[in-house]
Amino acid sequence: MNTEQILEQINGIALSYGPRLIGAIAVWIIGSWVIKALANGFTRMMDKNQTDESLKPFLKKLFSTLLKVLLVVSVLGMLGVEMTSFIAILGAAGLAVGMALSGTLQNFAGGVMILLFKPFKVEDVIEAQGFVGKVHEIQIFNTILKTFDNKTIIIPNGGLSTSSMVNYSTEPQRRVDWTFGIGYGDDVDSAKQVIQELCNQDTRILKDPELFVAVSELGDSSVNFAVRAWVNADDYWDVYFDLNEKIYKTFDQKGLNIPFPQMDVHVHQSNG
Repeated sequence: MNTEQILEQINGIALSYGPRLIGAIAVWIIGSWVIKALANGFTRMMDKNQTDESLKPFLKKLFSTLLKVLLVVSVLGMLGVEMTSFIAILGAAGLAVGMALSGTLQNFAGGVMILLFKPFKVEDVIEAQGFVGKVHEIQIFNTILKTFDNKTIIIPNGGLSTSSMVNYSTEPQRRVDWTFGIGYGDDVDSAKQVIQELCNQDTRILKDPELFVAVSELGDSSVNFAVRAWVNADDYWDVYFDLNEKIYKTFDQKGLNIPFPQMDVHVHQSNG
């Protein structure tokens, strides 16, 4: 085959596939721009309809991915790729990849379950997989938490959707529990009155349900009181820490002793 024949074949291929290739490139460029515009429009529509913030990133990514798959199929069809064979190959490849990425698919399914049934949403404080934090983002495969000391925790959705989880933000009110102890011989009624007065003075503690104060245990070295008060969820930790400090200071002023662990050592001297 001489040079002239090679050039003729190249010209033939160019004339046959050139317009298809140019058309496919044009469709890809225009299609990518259209997908971006549609995704932005879809986001604005979700904002207008006040879609849950937890769903927005997931739905936008899913919408964009489906459009991109359709675009790829269209471009391959323009290039003359037989789509029946392509879909068969894609299905076989998908099966192999699915088996290899079973854990990833489990996380995807877990993400879908979380977004559908909404056991928690963005900004909720949850405890799961040994971590406590505020939900920052719910992604397709993972949920991102921000801890109170500003650490980022990434939890796979697979385990999160199938294991126990505590949502501290579901209810508007929470119960705060304390245990305060006084020494044996101290006035129990006086201690109980001090606790009740301090709680009644704190306007953040709700009147309904009413405050509960009672002797809960006669310990090894202390008489312990169980104190239970209801507060708004946002006030939980402030009330908890404030009452601890007030009890310590007021017990000392009232002559009530707060026992602490101690050991008596007796030294016996032998005269022999």
